[in-house]
Amino acid sequence: MRLNKLTSVSLAVAAALAIAGCSQKQDAPAGEASAASAAADGNVVKIGFAAPLTGPQAHYGEEYKNGVTLAIEDANAEKPTIDGKPVTFELVAEDDQADPKTATQLAQKFVDNKVNGIVGHFNSGTSIPASKIYSDAGIPMIAMATSPVFTSQGYKNTFRSMTSDTQQGSVMGQFVVQKLNAKKIVIVDDRTAYGQGLADEFEKAVKAAGGEVVKREFTNDKATDFAAILTSIKGVSPDVVFYGGADAQSAPMAKQMKRLGLKAPLVSGEMTKTPTFLKLAGQEAEGTIASLAGLPLDKMPKGADYASRYKARFNMDVATYSPYGYDAARAMIAAMKEANSADPAKYLPVLAKVQYKDGVTSSNWTYDDKGDLKDGGITVYKVEKGEWKVMETVGGGAAPAAAASAAQ
Repeated sequence: MRLNKLTSVSLAVAAALAIAGCSQKQDAPAGEASAASAAADGNVVKIGFAAPLTGPQAHYGEEYKNGVTLAIEDANAEKPTIDGKPVTFELVAEDDQADPKTATQLAQKFVDNKVNGIVGHFNSGTSIPASKIYSDAGIPMIAMATSPVFTSQGYKNTFRSMTSDTQQGSVMGQFVVQKLNAKKIVIVDDRTAYGQGLADEFEKAVKAAGGEVVKREFTNDKATDFAAILTSIKGVSPDVVFYGGADAQSAPMAKQMKRLGLKAPLVSGEMTKTPTFLKLAGQEAEGTIASLAGLPLDKMPKGADYASRYKARFNMDVATYSPYGYDAARAMIAAMKEANSADPAKYLPVLAKVQYKDGVTSSNWTYDDKGDLKDGGITVYKVEKGEWKVMETVGGGAAPAAAASAAQ
């Protein structure tokens, strides 16, 4: 009898819990309920994301993540199906701290978590070591990394969101010689895979265009005092100082150059072409020149619409990287839909040949046999009255400017 009484009580408690559970489920937000339902049916597609979300490069990673978040939200709003079944795309975001060791640990975590694809990492120095782990697991990754090494390793799973340093460095090397009429050029880089890679390509292009690299210096991605380097540079009276690295270093470098009386403009890459650089460098940002992959936001195929929706969703303006993160996620999802499978082994060959025509940054998002974007384009900007102003765009479907008046 005691057993029967206990059994009756247990059944009553179980029933009450079940009712409570049903009540809670009914009260859950629609998005969470659909995700929970999809998870129960095994139809959640996990997209891993990794970038620096803390530390001095967090502003890059957060904006990048916002773009991927918006892409996944847009995709889910379309009520997607794969293989005839409803699916929900889920973002699994991690902070790699721009650190190669942390990146490889996270890569293994993503593999163990059986993510279906990776958007990231952000830095070349994290993307390159992580790519080996993803390659061994057969998981596609679309990274922001611009180092030529990233897609030259022979892996079939590596793709880019932006043009490589080979493209960007080549454009800027020619630009400073041919458009800025620079003869004596100094190069400084931060010794990261990104900074050194960009500087190397820039140096090759300068020499090919007939310019002279009169000095090359090195720093690191934690430095903020460049007095010794800049004093040495001032002694050779350069026409241009090129920096390969991030805005956390290029901003104090710009300030210190002006205070030392260096007349040469600072020229740099896309990690300098940010609102953060303008804020950190203040009035000493004036005259700085930087390149950025692709078209200016207002010239992108869907740039204006994206800027409006981004502002409404995140209450901030687009800075630099989020449109590329958005298109990367959408291109990956498009490949899954076309392959009718979220299985990495099945959609990877489709991603390699994808022709994503509905992008924000490009109406022809497609890859070559290495995983580099075929039609990237580079835009050159200059700081004028505290704002980044377009000087000219090369490639990417844009007609080159007849003359860069701001370069004079």
